[in-house]
Amino acid sequence: MSTVNAKTVETRLAKRFANLKAEGRGGLVTFLTAGDPDGDTGFEILKGLPEAGADIIELGMPFSDPMADGPAIQASSQRALANGMTLRKTLDQVRTFRTGNDATPIVLMGYYNPIHHYGSEKFVADAKAAGVDGLIIVDLPPEEESELCLPALRGGINFIYLTAPTTDDKRLPRVLENASGFVYYVSITGITGTASAAVADVDSAVARIRRHTDLPVAVGFGITTPEAAADVAKVADAAVVGSALIKRIHDNLDANGKAKPGLVGEVLGFTKQLADGVRRVKK
Repeated sequence: MSTVNAKTVETRLAKRFANLKAEGRGGLVTFLTAGDPDGDTGFEILKGLPEAGADIIELGMPFSDPMADGPAIQASSQRALANGMTLRKTLDQVRTFRTGNDATPIVLMGYYNPIHHYGSEKFVADAKAAGVDGLIIVDLPPEEESELCLPALRGGINFIYLTAPTTDDKRLPRVLENASGFVYYVSITGITGTASAAVADVDSAVARIRRHTDLPVAVGFGITTPEAAADVAKVADAAVVGSALIKRIHDNLDANGKAKPGLVGEVLGFTKQLADGVRRVKK
């Protein structure tokens, strides 16, 4: 009997990218840290993202030492943890989200430590049951694929690998060997929320990745405006925006770190601006 896995079945991610291709446009991927700034407010944002125009949602798993993230996302993790968010509660939020939305793909993004403590096989089973579509684990290279990548694929969850300007043609085939869902191209070297890459450089990098894989390519790091998202959507299959959305959350907290009235509307309003920018660009 053949093994069913996320490389051979039609997943929500595959359907969404097929729909985007049929529409002749790139997609918008939004990043939100689960439970930021608190569980209820964070879930209200999560629930509203699809209607605001997010095609795919990356949901950050809060972690105390997010080494690849810049100050904005680090702070969002700290806020979520301080308000009691856990990995189990993150899965609960996905499960609740699915009661009202069965179409929008959700990719969990974060670090391996919390999953290791949870138990990889149990995590994959629970994540699949909750409605998770993909995983991005920034500190698990392909050489460690037996830890989570292969169990995820066996469990029907896409495993998305990061590539960067430093990932050369010799390295790319190994990185992409068991990748599924899409390829996440980190357009700059360094941490999130800092500089941005020139569109011409992104264009050539995406073209190079496409010579090695048929998977869609999403581009993130440094995209902070609707115009920048539109520029990336011209040359990639999707633009990923994270730190700029997290900054909207930070800017709408009071002196005690609590959500001000209107915070959810501010974040979703900015998401709509990003989505409108992406949708104006036809391929």
